[in-house]
Amino acid sequence: MILKNKNKIILSLVTSFVILSLAIFTFAAEEDNINEQVAELKDILNSSSSYSAFQSRMILNSVQDLLESGIPFEDTKNIIENSIEESFDAYSVKKVFDVILETQQEGLPTEPLINKVNEGFAKNANKGVIISVISTKAENLKKANEILNEARQEGLKINGGEEMVEILADSLENDVPQESLSWLLKTGTGEGKSIEEISEISEELSYLSLMAYDSGLSLEEISLLFKKAIESSNNIEEICENIQTSLDAEISTAKLEGGEGKPSTTSDSETLPASTTESPVEIGETPTQEAGEAPTETDSAPEPSTPPAEEAPSPPEN
Repeated sequence: MILKNKNKIILSLVTSFVILSLAIFTFAAEEDNINEQVAELKDILNSSSSYSAFQSRMILNSVQDLLESGIPFEDTKNIIENSIEESFDAYSVKKVFDVILETQQEGLPTEPLINKVNEGFAKNANKGVIISVISTKAENLKKANEILNEARQEGLKINGGEEMVEILADSLENDVPQESLSWLLKTGTGEGKSIEEISEISEELSYLSLMAYDSGLSLEEISLLFKKAIESSNNIEEICENIQTSLDAEISTAKLEGGEGKPSTTSDSETLPASTTESPVEIGETPTQEAGEAPTETDSAPEPSTPPAEEAPSPPEN
């Protein structure tokens, strides 16, 4: 019996040693791979005259953290190459990486952020717009995760957590009130609805929210409209219909009062603008723009002219 137990202990120790050795070997191999990737990105930075030696080291430090956290090498490389091509300053590149890294470290999906960055490069958006967009997206992912955790704390079992976070974040981006999405997740899960069904309802709420905004309602008014509809019924489909009915009534009232409604607009913090024929502001030119702020108008305003009272004012020049 003693010999048998001794053999079990020896076998257990050998197994533990083998597992530990494999873990060390795997870690060493991953570290070597990351070092090779960092060296490749260093060559790309050094081949460009965009950054000083100090700025390149600063970017590479962020790159090291990104790769070690699990961000794909190709995505990191793509951001660096596009940043050089678009003449982004080193501090803006670092800010982009910092937002992605913080989101990754919080266990949130980073693919939506990387997609936004790539979208910005494709549209030739300036650095301030890209940073503002991904910062807003990161905040919406955090809020969406809060909604998910709150539902789980109430004992609800929700599958596909990361996918659900992205769905909720998209709706938050479209100004659907956070409390409405919390209600949707809890009620939908309680009714046994699938992720696909909750996603469809979330998209419908996004559509209704955008319609409400375009009709001239403020965010506070939209939130109140959604709240009243939720309080009017326990059925998800009925609530969506109630929101639609209330919204139609608001639009009709606005038309009767002679209101034209608000034109459809989207802030820079939510959607990246399409490329225009105007050349973007180069680095070092004025006006400068802080990271995260909406771009400012650079054209000077036309001098006001006061036409004589008897004459009709001439049409503005194109």
